Amino acid sequence: MATPLSDALLICEHCDTVYRRRPLARGEVAQCQRCRAVLERHQGLSVNALLALVLTALIMFVQANVWPIITLGLNGQYSNSTLWGMIIAMWREQAKVVSVLAAFTLFFFPLLKMLTLGWLLWFARSGRRAPGFTPMMVTLHYIGPWTMSEVFVLGALVAIVKAHVYFDVLADPGIYAYAVLTLLITIFAGVDLRRLWALTAERGG
Repeated sequence: MATPLSDALLICEHCDTVYRRRPLARGEVAQCQRCRAVLERHQGLSVNALLALVLTALIMFVQANVWPIITLGLNGQYSNSTLWGMIIAMWREQAKVVSVLAAFTLFFFPLLKMLTLGWLLWFARSGRRAPGFTPMMVTLHYIGPWTMSEVFVLGALVAIVKAHVYFDVLADPGIYAYAVLTLLITIFAGVDLRRLWALTAERGG
């Protein structure tokens, strides 16, 4: 069975002080009594709500990568491109390092994060730990800083403003899909996934 939240332990990442976790009320923040570091914040989203957000993010991710991102026009001729179209163009223009970084931070890492999180939450709905729970939690911890959709959206908006001086620039549906995806990823970043350890039980436990 899953460990009751009131019986789970909470360890300060800064000074290693151990506390017994208790449910937090809305707006409450648990702080370490020794170093005053934030241990945990109240999480208003349930497992089902998080899973619904993950599925929504996956839908937006597909749309963001299928739809064109931007259209450039010059002398009556227009051309648009998707994310992968830009990555391939950078590869062909000998900007291979940039294209590889863009592919991983804008496609592979976000996709891996959403699929992994969805897999864990699917089993967590019934209080169980998914197969591969521990390595997947470690993976989420390390790839979190490398999902840079928000950087891409901000960079694209700046590029659109600057390019408007020389071209007719139209923002296509793909950039709006990426903006929504960025908002969803930001919500995920604010969720303490460590609570899945307390909310789920090991297989056969």
